Amino acid sequence: MVRGLIAFLLAVAAACVPGVAWADGGAPLTADAEVEVSAEGDAARMEDCAFAVEAFTCSRTGSARDIDGVSYGYSYRLSDPSMVAVVNTADYAVMFVPAEVAERFDIRADDAASGGPVEQLETLLAALDANFSTGVSPLGAQDSWYVFSGEPGDENDAHLEVEGVSYDFARELKEGYYYVTISGPTDDFDVKAEVRPAQMVSGVLVPADAAQVEAAGGPLEQLGDFLANLDYSPLWVTLRTCGVAIVFVFVLGLAAAYFTMRISKRAQDIFDTIFTIPMVLPPTVCGFLLLMALGRNTALGRFFQDVGFPLVFSWQATVIAAVVVAFPLMYRSARGAFESLDPNMLDAARTLGWSNGRIFMRLMLPLAWSSIASGTVLAFARALGEFGCTLFLAGNQLGATRTIPIAIYFEWMNGNTEATWFWTIVLLVFSFVVILFINLWSRHTTRYRRRSDHEGRSPKPRRNGTRGGRRRERGDKAVSGAEEAELAVLDNCGAEGGAR
Repeated sequence: MVRGLIAFLLAVAAACVPGVAWADGGAPLTADAEVEVSAEGDAARMEDCAFAVEAFTCSRTGSARDIDGVSYGYSYRLSDPSMVAVVNTADYAVMFVPAEVAERFDIRADDAASGGPVEQLETLLAALDANFSTGVSPLGAQDSWYVFSGEPGDENDAHLEVEGVSYDFARELKEGYYYVTISGPTDDFDVKAEVRPAQMVSGVLVPADAAQVEAAGGPLEQLGDFLANLDYSPLWVTLRTCGVAIVFVFVLGLAAAYFTMRISKRAQDIFDTIFTIPMVLPPTVCGFLLLMALGRNTALGRFFQDVGFPLVFSWQATVIAAVVVAFPLMYRSARGAFESLDPNMLDAARTLGWSNGRIFMRLMLPLAWSSIASGTVLAFARALGEFGCTLFLAGNQLGATRTIPIAIYFEWMNGNTEATWFWTIVLLVFSFVVILFINLWSRHTTRYRRRSDHEGRSPKPRRNGTRGGRRRERGDKAVSGAEEAELAVLDNCGAEGGAR
């Protein structure tokens, strides 16, 4: 039923939200009607073209990190050195065609004739890129192209300089790993700021008659295929993480709230600041601090690593991140609920000989349960939407640490718009249910502007612990846990006063 509801919402979003387009019957994704794009968006061919593109990939972001301790500028991973690759920047596009591929399909870099192989290849790649470049400059809008051919990985053949910027394709910088690198004239040249690479696309060229370009079915059929092939692991990771985290948050939040109620005012200010600060700090700051405290370079991190219970870049790290960011909400809700209790009631319970544990379990918890339950649900919702701290501390490991918010970010960065919308809608549904539950719970447990039983008349004097001779007969009707706790204290106080 839940999957059916999500599928319905996804279908509505696909039909109504701009930017989400389901291919219809294999129709091309560009204005050029001659281009035929596969239903999966990874293959394309066109009329009167000897070749087609398969295994198309789009990398939205590269990396400026060193590779094996050596800086190569800005780099993209390339799946295979025999693939055609294009780096799209803010001002131009640089396309590399391996020499063997260029010879096989008669693609000459200096051939700029209209309708020639070079233009056909640009058109095919632009048509495929149109399905992945939402939010960035599309390849099809690029006016300036630099096309060259050479031997993949060769420092001379696979190298091109454009306006002082070096482009090297299919470089094997690690054994079995190939890269496209962009570097400037100096070591301190900021490629990302100066060149502004938008994406790197690549694909395999095959004969047109051998290409596997399957047309898409209708919208409902596409939706069914999408749901059948979707990886649901982010949903299970998220629910498991939040389920375990909320247990720790509930216990720790109640304990912290009760602890701060029993210490001096000056100490309260200090501990209250410590317990609340994760709520005002950016999640990435919390993740960085946790990484520095629990990382594998620390004594604590090495200890847990040795015992087989790693605290970073593991599923346990997602729980720790969720607990840290959700804890302040639970703590503040419980603290506010305990502070709103009548202190005279607590003192009355102490005069009757109740222990602190009994007062907490039999009086404070029942009376404050409405606010505590709301705080628990809010903390669960906060853990559900946690992103920055989790990414810092746990990373992005599919099936292990990739939660729904992380999946949304990386699916969007990889150009998978349909999956991005799906997980966004799932998170919206969860958030809607949480807020609705809080509203219904508050309406059920809170009475606003409660009318007086006396309607403006003066109450009658007490007789035997009651007003106007009316006794509370708890056996006549069911009472809530909070009312039962309050009545128990008042009845015991009345009994003690009568005995005196």
